[in-house]
Amino acid sequence: MVDLVALQETLEVSFNDLSLLKQALVHSSYLNENPGFAPVSNERLEFLGDAILGFVVAEKLYQDFPDFAEGEMTKLRSVLVRRDTLARIALAIRLGDYLYLGRGEEASGGRDKLANLAGALEAVVAAVFLDRSLAITREFVLKLLEEELQKVVKQGTVIDYKSQLQELSQSRYRSTPDYRLLEEVGPDHDKKFTVEVRAGDIVLGRGSGKSKKMAETEAARSALEQLSTHFTQ
Repeated sequence: MVDLVALQETLEVSFNDLSLLKQALVHSSYLNENPGFAPVSNERLEFLGDAILGFVVAEKLYQDFPDFAEGEMTKLRSVLVRRDTLARIALAIRLGDYLYLGRGEEASGGRDKLANLAGALEAVVAAVFLDRSLAITREFVLKLLEEELQKVVKQGTVIDYKSQLQELSQSRYRSTPDYRLLEEVGPDHDKKFTVEVRAGDIVLGRGSGKSKKMAETEAARSALEQLSTHFTQ
């Protein structure tokens, strides 16, 4: 059985209703094999936790960085709450050790899958929110994200989306991103370039800009956003 007491110590949060914490750890594969274990899997909590994370991070950026423009804050938030970032944090606190997984999911390395780890962390955030309060949840989230926040703020607007995408693409697809110019329109003094980025035959994202470099950067940013939202292992 999962040691919920040890997990609470790791999270530094004491639950009034431990069933909420337990539910946050229940993968759908476990519930399929043990239908009476919990009312539902952690997917509903994951949905709520995703929204809470976005709000807390947006609030933090808005309050602490009054000079940041909307686009800059949006970029920083997307980096902080994307699946890879959350999974990295979940790995650091060994959240995978506490998951309830079905036999097949366990055998396929489910405790280390990015989707499972990020989803579970989102579900835990929602469980804290439902069990305690927004104030405690905010404190919990900001402590989890503290190092990542410092890192992305230090980078500022110079977020190297192309390098991040290259690393991600090589890890997931064993392929280096290929940028292809799709369209070039407008007069010489006001051109607009549209670029598509692929990993093999897979279209990862598209972007536009006043130069090919800007369009490639926007395509990489779009690809990272799509991958963090839709990728599952």
